[in-house]
Amino acid sequence: MKTFYVNARYLIVPLMTIATIFGIFLGNNFVWLGVILFGFNTIIDTLTKDIHLRADFDEDGNSFGIKKFQYAVMYLMLPTFIVLQIILAWRLFHYTSAYPIEVLSLFGITYQSGISGINLIGATLSAGLWAGLGIIYGHELSHNRKEGFFISRLIMSLSGASHFTYAHVYNHHLDLGHEDDPATAPRGRNVYHHAWLSHVGQSKYSFDLERDKLKKQRKSFFSLSNKWIIGYLYSLPSIIIFVWAGGVIGILSLLVVWVISNFLLEALNFMGHYGLIREHGKPVEHRHSWDNDNVFTSWFFIEIGRQGDHHVRGETYFWELDDVDAPNYGIGYFSLFVLTLIPPLFRKFTKELLEDWDRNKATDSERKIAHQIGNL
Repeated sequence: MKTFYVNARYLIVPLMTIATIFGIFLGNNFVWLGVILFGFNTIIDTLTKDIHLRADFDEDGNSFGIKKFQYAVMYLMLPTFIVLQIILAWRLFHYTSAYPIEVLSLFGITYQSGISGINLIGATLSAGLWAGLGIIYGHELSHNRKEGFFISRLIMSLSGASHFTYAHVYNHHLDLGHEDDPATAPRGRNVYHHAWLSHVGQSKYSFDLERDKLKKQRKSFFSLSNKWIIGYLYSLPSIIIFVWAGGVIGILSLLVVWVISNFLLEALNFMGHYGLIREHGKPVEHRHSWDNDNVFTSWFFIEIGRQGDHHVRGETYFWELDDVDAPNYGIGYFSLFVLTLIPPLFRKFTKELLEDWDRNKATDSERKIAHQIGNL
């Protein structure tokens, strides 16, 4: 029973993504289900902020997590997110082709043909929010140097961000807490500014990585050996299907999905490391990342909130990550995300937390850097 519980608790996103797909298929007001679920999760996350659970191991120290099951779920999320885009494109085709809005039946399931403009907005927002959550699987699989790394790139390509996989592993994990890491937000920066700078910065890192590699290999930058270019080509199927389904409206819809997806991705980066400092060249320690480990955040985001342990043990399976006394916001990702959307509230919320980190966790060199930042 314990094994079932430990593995089943991480199925929240797969089940809710499928529910979102089904809602868009049914049409009418059901297309807003993805938005409603996102709001519902924020409430649950807030109500469970004081519930914290450790990773589960048996008496011999073995995890109850089943690797084959968890990886099968993560791999299956790729076709799931593809279906999410296809079902949105299908709705776009209905709208741009002026399909009549009427009730039809398929295999005994009643759904609405055609879609209104307002419900097309709802379908696009729902798809964008849940496509954005693909980051948790793209992130986890990026640490698998075999087939998982490739699947990670494909998942991220659905949001036009295939560069993330290389930048995350070879830039963020090595340079976090330092200005060389675009994904680390310095003190005072807001999430909107960070989302753009981090996205561009990580893409530039991947660009430079491939440029330098190909130069050493004496190959042209414009070749099929360029993984930066290939990564963006992985996004072409999405572009083609949305152009086919809706022309200009299709492109606008896909852009909305990509903007929401990448904003959620960079918001997670923003929340995971905001304001924390690491002296260049010094080892990464638990204190260099913020933890978000209330029970709902942990299960929903497949333990991505246990940043402290993850950045020290990057190859550890997510279900084995544990509490390592890293600095902690005290609230989950959904609740914190709402605060980040209002920069003055977020800065006020983090002010005392950062002051405590400076006093009790920072080294003298890191305190000096923090002081310099404060006087800019």
